[in-house]
Amino acid sequence: MKQQKLELFFLFALLFAILAITFFIFKPFIYVLILAIVFSTVFSPVHKRILKLTKDRNGLSAIISTAFILLVVIIPLFFLSTQIFQEATKIYTYVVENGNTTNLSEWVDKSIQKITKMSPVKIDISNDIDLYVKQGLDWVLQNLGVLFKNIANLVVSIFIFLLALYYLFKDGEKLKSAVIRISPFQDVHDENIFKKLKSAINSVITGSFLVAILQGISTAVGFMIFGVPNAVLWGSVAVFAALIPNIGTSLVVVPAIIYLYFTGDLLSVIGLTVWGIIAVGLIDNFLRPKFAQKGMMIHPFLILLSIIGGISFFGPVGLLIGPLSLSMLFVLLEIYATISKTSNY
Repeated sequence: MKQQKLELFFLFALLFAILAITFFIFKPFIYVLILAIVFSTVFSPVHKRILKLTKDRNGLSAIISTAFILLVVIIPLFFLSTQIFQEATKIYTYVVENGNTTNLSEWVDKSIQKITKMSPVKIDISNDIDLYVKQGLDWVLQNLGVLFKNIANLVVSIFIFLLALYYLFKDGEKLKSAVIRISPFQDVHDENIFKKLKSAINSVITGSFLVAILQGISTAVGFMIFGVPNAVLWGSVAVFAALIPNIGTSLVVVPAIIYLYFTGDLLSVIGLTVWGIIAVGLIDNFLRPKFAQKGMMIHPFLILLSIIGGISFFGPVGLLIGPLSLSMLFVLLEIYATISKTSNY
């Protein structure tokens, strides 16, 4: 008996040591692998259709699915990031070179005086405006700048991501079966965990991010049509604003309408207002509930907090890891509740 306990203790100690070593080996690639798992889950319906078209040729289907994600997501995202970086750099350079005498600050001061009509006290917030603009652009440039400065690491990460994506499409079911086989849970609970996690991933990605991305694209298109400068940059800001419950893209659209009003372009003011209500608003009112019905229900405010916390803790990739960690928590709590009810303890 003592010999068995000693062997078991040694086995757990050795297992813990090997797990720790394995963790540090895979640590540089953890974020990339998480993203690959997320993308393979979200695009699994596309892969299944490709699998049918190729008559169940698994390897060929995996290659086509991976190439599809590369062409539809990765390459457009790279060019979009480049455009955002360029626009943010131009605004940042303009603000820094002009200091506290920027036209933006003077325009805001005059606008506030015109709106409030408060006299004879002069409201001077130019220093604050310049500070806020610089801080916001600093954040954009730092996060996007890191990607462009570390081109080699970025290329390696993309390569590993695509390779992991290929094998997840090709051998995902085998990996799932292996995890179920070694898991201490009953198979029914393991299957439930995978099912709930898939539902949570789809809910977070489609119900929150996809709707926010569509609203950001719609906002950027509206800005281009009605002459708001740096439309791509503000469209990307609208994506993040769309994640804020009840307020959403109005944080970006309303200031743009005010900007157009004070430039004297009333036709564009009316056009952008109608565009914001119809094109941008309808996406939130119709698509979000439709996607939410298909997945796990998580309050938008909790998703917003998980995004902010995820970014502060993990960096840009925390945009996905934060909400997914929250989803994982709710899934495990639900599984725990199910096990507790069916247990004899």
